[in-house]
Amino acid sequence: MTTTDFHLSGNYAPVHDELTAYDLPVTGTLPPELTGWYLRNGPNPRQDSAHWFTGDGMVHGVRLEHGRAAWYRNRWVRTDSFADPEMKVYQPDGTRNLRASNANTHVVNHAGRTLALVESSLPYEITRELDTVGGYDFGGALADSMTAHPKICPETGELHFFGYGSITAPHVSYYRADANGKLVVRQPIDVPGLTMMHDFALTRSHVVFFDLPVVFDRGMADGGMPYRWSDTYGARLGVLRRDDPAGGVRWVNVNPCYVFHTLNAYDTSDGRIVAHVVRYDYVFRPGHREPDGQLWRWTIDPAAGTVTEDRLDERDGEFPRIDDRLAGLDARFGHLTAAGTDGRRSLRRYDLHTGTASEHLFAPGQVPGEAVFVPADSTPGGAGWLLSYVYDAAEDRSDLVVLDAQDVAADPVATVHLPARVPAGFHGNWLPED
Repeated sequence: MTTTDFHLSGNYAPVHDELTAYDLPVTGTLPPELTGWYLRNGPNPRQDSAHWFTGDGMVHGVRLEHGRAAWYRNRWVRTDSFADPEMKVYQPDGTRNLRASNANTHVVNHAGRTLALVESSLPYEITRELDTVGGYDFGGALADSMTAHPKICPETGELHFFGYGSITAPHVSYYRADANGKLVVRQPIDVPGLTMMHDFALTRSHVVFFDLPVVFDRGMADGGMPYRWSDTYGARLGVLRRDDPAGGVRWVNVNPCYVFHTLNAYDTSDGRIVAHVVRYDYVFRPGHREPDGQLWRWTIDPAAGTVTEDRLDERDGEFPRIDDRLAGLDARFGHLTAAGTDGRRSLRRYDLHTGTASEHLFAPGQVPGEAVFVPADSTPGGAGWLLSYVYDAAEDRSDLVVLDAQDVAADPVATVHLPARVPAGFHGNWLPED
C-alpha cells in the first residue's frame, strides 16, 4: 500500500470496458441453493491515479440461479464526480462536498437498498443489475460521510456506522439506522484530531471505535492519500454502550498500530469485549516498507481500562470475513485471504475456539480476492460456501471460485469462468434472492 505505480499494472491495472455476458461456463457443479447475486467493488481508474485507493469505483457482479451462472456484469458507479472529475471532496474553505465520491470500496444491502460505499462521502445506491440510482442520504437525515464498513446487527436488523472526515470538530459521529432504514441515532464522538478511521467493531452490547495514529495531512493530497503515520498521536480504543449512545465513550490505550479491517467482536459473560482484527505495526510511514497485516485478538476490559493484545498468527492475511449472521456474536470461524505457502496464495479458515487453521492453496499465479461466506442452511456458523474472484496471471483472466467452507482445502465445488479480468479490488457481498 504505497504511492508507487504498482496499482496501474498487472491485475491492478484498470479495465476499460463495461461488459455483459450470459450463460457463463462452469467447471464443477453450482449448488442450486446458491441463487442470488455476488457483487464486489473496487478501484478502476479511468485515467492515472496516484494511489490504489483513489481509482473510480467499479462493481463486478455474477448472477447465480438454481445451478447456473446466468450472467456477469461490470459497471462503474456513476457518482456526481464521475460525471465531473474536477469535483473534489474538500473545498478550499475546508467544507466537504459529500457527493464527490469514487464509491470504490464496498457494496452492502440494507432495508431493500444496495449501496456502493467509500468512507469519504455519502453512499450511492445501485440496482442489482449494477445501474447507478444516485446518492443516498437517508431521506435527507445524513449530512456526513459513511464508513465503507457498516455493521448490520443480525438480531435487530439495525445498520450501525460512523462518519468521519470533517476538518472541524466533531471529526467523528456514530449513526444507527433501524431495520427499515430510518436514521434514528446520531452521536458525535470526541477525538483530539482527524485520523483515518476505516473500520470499527460491533458487539451485542457495544460499539468499539479505533482512534489510531494515521492522521490527516491535507498537504499530501496530491500524493493520492491525505494521511500519514504519526509517532506522537497515540493509539486507543473507544467503547460505547449501544443502549446508551449519549452516555459517553470509554477510551483505553493500545500499542501504536493500525487496523484496516475487523474480523468480528463479541461480549464475554464477565463484561469484557473480544475483538479479532488484522493489525499492522504501522502504515503510510514515509521511508518505511509497509509491513504485513496479521491476525490479532484484543481483549478489552472496560471496567479496568485495559486491553490485552495477542497475536494469533505470524503469517500475513487480509480481507477478514465471517458468517455475517454472527456479526457481534461469538463466531467460531473466520476467513482471511493470505499469501499461503511456497509462494502460492490461499484462503485461510481459522477456528477461533481451538486456535487451528486450514487453507485452500491456489495454483501458482492464481490470486484470490476477499472470500464472502454464503450460508447453505438456516444454522448460523454452519455449512456454507466461500465465494471469491480469483485472477489467473498465466491467462490474464478471472474466475468466480466456490469453495466448501467446511472443507476449504478440497478442490473447488465450482468455478465460474468469466469473460474478462476482474482487477484486484476490495469488498463485496452476496445478495440472496428475496
